Amino acid sequence: MEKLKMFLKRKDIEISGKRYGIDALGAMAQGLFASLLIGTIISTIGERAGLEFLVEIGGYAKAVTGEAMAVAIGYSLHCPPLVLFSLAAVGHAANTLGGAGGPLAVLLVTIVAAEFGKAVSKETKIDIIVTPLVTIMIGALLSVLCAPAVGSAASAVGRAIMWATELQPFLMGVIISVIVGIALTLPISSAAICAALSLTGLAGGAALAGCCAQMVGFAVMSFKENGLGGLFAQGIGTSMLQMGNIVRKPRIWLPPIIASAITGPLATCIFELKMNGAAVASGMGTCGLVGQIGVYTGWLNDIAAGTKNAIGIWDWAGLIGISFVFPAVLTYFIGIGFRKLGWIRENDLKLDL
Repeated sequence: MEKLKMFLKRKDIEISGKRYGIDALGAMAQGLFASLLIGTIISTIGERAGLEFLVEIGGYAKAVTGEAMAVAIGYSLHCPPLVLFSLAAVGHAANTLGGAGGPLAVLLVTIVAAEFGKAVSKETKIDIIVTPLVTIMIGALLSVLCAPAVGSAASAVGRAIMWATELQPFLMGVIISVIVGIALTLPISSAAICAALSLTGLAGGAALAGCCAQMVGFAVMSFKENGLGGLFAQGIGTSMLQMGNIVRKPRIWLPPIIASAITGPLATCIFELKMNGAAVASGMGTCGLVGQIGVYTGWLNDIAAGTKNAIGIWDWAGLIGISFVFPAVLTYFIGIGFRKLGWIRENDLKLDL
């Protein structure tokens, strides 16, 4: 057992929830952003502007979604070059065979293939053959054996959540908004979770509401301490910047959480805000305005499919209100109340920017 521990340490193989559930998951979301999401944005701009070359460029980016996710995961797992490059084939296989639940299949299969590849890396004199062979063979076999089932399971869970949201929009609006919003601020990836479950429709809209409540909420609530720099860093960057302060004083998290519990059902019941763009955008909030671009892309998809006639004023009111106005107003006044009660004190929300 001691020899095995020493071997794993030497190979930098760390079997832990942090490495697989935080580092790898977060990297997967970055891979999704750098392929599927940015490709969708570029293609949409090209379609609206009548620029066919942009549509083609966007298509190239979307075509390597599996590869980008796998390489990103491998990078987070500190894979040596031959393993890292070999993961492109693994990601392609897992994402293709995983179907709608491809991202989750890519995550699980890539982790296993990467760790086996790291284990054999530089252990033989023909490393240039052995390492990619082991990595690709294990990844491809696992993809064939497991990816369809993993993808189907992830899709089934996502469909169940979306069905429940259609059935009980108020209750599910609260639950999804709060949970996904919390995930966005935690050092895990809400975007990857939404992508893995293919969370779109009303459920995607509720997820977007929760993420926006966290980002815009913390940005506005901490403006006194952090000024314009903090406003932009959190509002279009990430509310994860507040995790250190949250660990020191958890109650500062309550105003954005309360706001998300309100904006979630507003999104599902009042504005019927749907995320019918890329599922990963449901968990992005206002980060780079990706969530809002995703909703807009979804509108265009619906119009093209004939399920929506046009983009109306109510659509824009819902998107702007849920994304910016309601989170800002709610957390601002809830935050004032918390400060008056002494639950939030000066510099509790201060960031080291």
